[in-house]
Amino acid sequence: MTTPPYLQKGDRIRVVSPAGKVNRNKVLPGLELIRNEGFELILGAHTLDSHFQFAGNDEERLEDLQQALDDPECKAIICSRGGYGVIRFADKLDFTNFKKHPKWLVGFSDITVLHCLLQKQGISSIHGAMPAFYTKEDNPTESYTELIRVLTGEKTSTEVPANPNNKKGNATAPIIGGNLSILYSLLGTPYEPDTVGKILFIEDLNEYLYHLDRIMHSLKLAGKLKNLAGLVVGGFSDMKDNDSPFGQSVEEIILNTVKDYNFPVCFDFPAGHIDRNLPIVLGENYLLKVKEKTRLVRI
Repeated sequence: MTTPPYLQKGDRIRVVSPAGKVNRNKVLPGLELIRNEGFELILGAHTLDSHFQFAGNDEERLEDLQQALDDPECKAIICSRGGYGVIRFADKLDFTNFKKHPKWLVGFSDITVLHCLLQKQGISSIHGAMPAFYTKEDNPTESYTELIRVLTGEKTSTEVPANPNNKKGNATAPIIGGNLSILYSLLGTPYEPDTVGKILFIEDLNEYLYHLDRIMHSLKLAGKLKNLAGLVVGGFSDMKDNDSPFGQSVEEIILNTVKDYNFPVCFDFPAGHIDRNLPIVLGENYLLKVKEKTRLVRI
């Protein structure tokens, strides 16, 4: 796995919107923080555009992202937000120049599609917060400061409080994953994740409990769970139930699906569609230790 060069003051960062349109009032303060760090910031031509629910049409969003991938002077690409739309042009992206000048790609949610594409290219990327989550009450958030630490080359370690549903154990392996619904949507495509021997990170938002159960069983039937080294469960925010209850919690659904396997499972990891969305360097080796408390350490 190739690790892109870490950033230094003055380096170029490009900001693109490959999926949903942005609320500029939420995004611009976060972009100003990046400028204040001393980086050169370039917005794609359509980063702040609007085309129905998208930030420009497919061709425009593809053009911005491809230009960022091809730019030899760019050291990082930060996606403005998720939403929906990357899969519409995923097969048209050309990574030829990107592999000659690899750079960090940052984002989560729908950006999981790009993370999976980069795994196939053998290049690490960062599941992390996007600009709308960089400030709160005019102050930098922990999600932002931890992202900058990772982008500039600092190793990170996260301690997670005990959860009674955790399965204890240790694992040292590359970590992959992202938004669970996106991972599910890529099954059967050239971009589906290779989970064998990996620590799988998952998170999601606004799904019905029965649909979470369907996704987890689909991953199991596809053979994506049995050979994991470990499972890290992030935020599952605003989950929904029917008038006729499903009868299991998020934790119970996940544990029921992996009950026949012996790898460690950590719940409540601070990443996903939650305020405390700490960066995870996908493709890199981590040590996962699930005991009374959990530690996830990049090594």
